[in-house]
Amino acid sequence: MTTPRPSAQTHGSGRLSAGERRDEVLRAAMAEFAKGGYAGTSTEAIAARAAISQPYLFRLFGTKRDLYMATMGRMHDRIEATFRAAAEGRSGVEAMAAMGDAYKELLAERDLLLVQLHSFAASEDPEIRAAARAGFRRLWTVVGELTGLPEDMIRAFFAQGMLLNVMAAIDAAALDESWARACQGDHETFFAAACVRPATP
Repeated sequence: MTTPRPSAQTHGSGRLSAGERRDEVLRAAMAEFAKGGYAGTSTEAIAARAAISQPYLFRLFGTKRDLYMATMGRMHDRIEATFRAAAEGRSGVEAMAAMGDAYKELLAERDLLLVQLHSFAASEDPEIRAAARAGFRRLWTVVGELTGLPEDMIRAFFAQGMLLNVMAAIDAAALDESWARACQGDHETFFAAACVRPATP
């Protein structure tokens, strides 16, 4: 018989609040959805990881879809916080380059990366698709506000970010091959290089 983790039930000498339990469940959901995606992950597995009952999980989040979209929200929040911290005190290409470098570091959080990729794959569901659109829209808007750069530069930033997602997902950095090295780019200039406009004659 599996003994629930104490941290999921109590906090110090008292019990966890509903908000703290929601955080516990979202951490568990991030790990489980990263492995199996929306369709392939059971709420039973998430409840077991969070050391709560499945009925209590549904009292906290309502449905599996609601939990999945809350997990997506946590993922988008993490990316936004990373961008804001990196861009603090900067603007323009300097801010964008700093955000790009910070994002490359963020990709080491593999659960976060995989939940992001799974959210695109699960977008056949209209509610999940709407949540994925809203999250992407929010990040696009944040990058525009923090950099003040035009949309073509923001597009280049996100395009290169998606390339980095794929490279991280398949662990291309482990390959000593020219195509893998080219896709990884130089750590210091990978994002900034795409944002430098040629001089007007």
